[in-house]
Amino acid sequence: MINHPTRRSILSMIGAAAGSSAMYAAMTSLGHAAESPYNGPIKLDGDPKGAKVLILGAGLAGMTAALELRAAGYEVEILEYREKAGGRCWTLHSGDSYTELGGATQKVDFAEGNYFNPGPWRIPHHHHALLDYCRRLGVTLEPFIQGNQNAYLHSSNAFDGKPMRFREINADYRGGISDLLAKATNAGALDEAVSPADREALMASLKYYGVLDDEFNYRKGDHLSAYRGWAKWPGGGADARPEPSEPIDFATVLQSKLWSKLLEDQVTDHQETMFQPVGGMDRIAAAFEKQVGDLIKYNCKVTQIRQNDGGVTVTYVGSDGTSEPRTASGDWCVCTIPFSILSQIEADLSSEMQSVVDNMPYAEGTKFGLEFKRRFWEQDEHIYGGITYTDLPITLISYPSTGYQSDGPAVLLGGYPWGAISNQFTAMSPQDRIKWALEYGSHIHPQYMDEFKTGVSVVWHRVPWTLGCYGLWRDREANYDQATKIDGRILMAGEHVSYLPAWQEGAITSALDAISRLHDRVING
Repeated sequence: MINHPTRRSILSMIGAAAGSSAMYAAMTSLGHAAESPYNGPIKLDGDPKGAKVLILGAGLAGMTAALELRAAGYEVEILEYREKAGGRCWTLHSGDSYTELGGATQKVDFAEGNYFNPGPWRIPHHHHALLDYCRRLGVTLEPFIQGNQNAYLHSSNAFDGKPMRFREINADYRGGISDLLAKATNAGALDEAVSPADREALMASLKYYGVLDDEFNYRKGDHLSAYRGWAKWPGGGADARPEPSEPIDFATVLQSKLWSKLLEDQVTDHQETMFQPVGGMDRIAAAFEKQVGDLIKYNCKVTQIRQNDGGVTVTYVGSDGTSEPRTASGDWCVCTIPFSILSQIEADLSSEMQSVVDNMPYAEGTKFGLEFKRRFWEQDEHIYGGITYTDLPITLISYPSTGYQSDGPAVLLGGYPWGAISNQFTAMSPQDRIKWALEYGSHIHPQYMDEFKTGVSVVWHRVPWTLGCYGLWRDREANYDQATKIDGRILMAGEHVSYLPAWQEGAITSALDAISRLHDRVING
């Protein structure tokens, strides 16, 4: 009798072999995540009778709330810490500068038109709310290439540190498993698990899925090379005949553990089609800001939040801390300030809400925007978009999904480590971060050192307005309902108050839910 593994055992095996990010991907694929709940533009019917809503933070959550509340007849005011709107919907362009916590300033010296997204960098096709606002606000989108079979999988402990093409590992892993399962089926090992009719269908599917030959072996040949690539590719003329490639021994593929990244583009959050705004992610923030910018007070650092039965009063100073304290008031407050910041602000919150705020850690994250003199990944290695994965501390390299075959400098995402790996970069100077990003990247692309032009890095625990990448829940089941409650006259919104953490969709749908409940309270009491 065959003992079938449970979901829990499958997840445990994946986590042990491939790490937490792969385990999260597996949880998503096993049905622990859902598509966006957005069902179309929000309808706030009824007269709010001039009620004023004070919104803290002009990220996507705050601007979504402002846009819809004003349309419903509310008076709205937004206080924003930065000199611009967008929050983590942020792009660094040529000529920009950025000062992180600790005082280090980086000046972006990219070629004109090049950019780097330190925060969100892609939009899944099922993030319906974000896509709808892009359509309504006129944000032009283009495809973001997530999966590329010609990109690399790299392990410093396998294949002598040589990067392998994704398609080679993909084909050989799939073929090796199919070969073994076909042999087991033919030997009768699965007779108790499948009916005779299913056995025949299974063998046919294994032959197709694993690209096996007529004897159900995974062997070198023309048919196989059409999937894993050729040793000599077909062409035209006298010497055009292709030569088939040699599959990698299955045990070698298994021991390399490169299979742990084969499903990265199969997780629902990463499945094609994915999108990016033309010109940078901040085109979305700019489109919102065009609609509600007149409601925003910039460079406002909130220092105190007071509320009573009649409303909410917020005290703020200039973001540089030099101006005299000022106040803003409203009948209600939608607070989108990250809990990493809000926990440091004196606020009249219930003890239950304060506990949720105080006990939410924020994820570590680091990104490197590296500009090179030419697009060597295209010109030398024929990689057009997509992502290379590595076990080195940079974790990945993402190639630009725009400007293909253009001459001159281009920017790629030179790494995106999370968690403890990110902490080592957080402790470094910006110059040292770039140095190590180049060092690690050169193990995959030897051209790095000769072709490097300039770079910028963002470590999210040093970003003054968030102090972290995105909110983490220690116990979502116990605390989520409390975080979404109307706390006197204050409501929370943002990606951290969603089941789509780190995604802009979570921020927008959280805001829509908050203002819907707020409006119901205003209209119905």
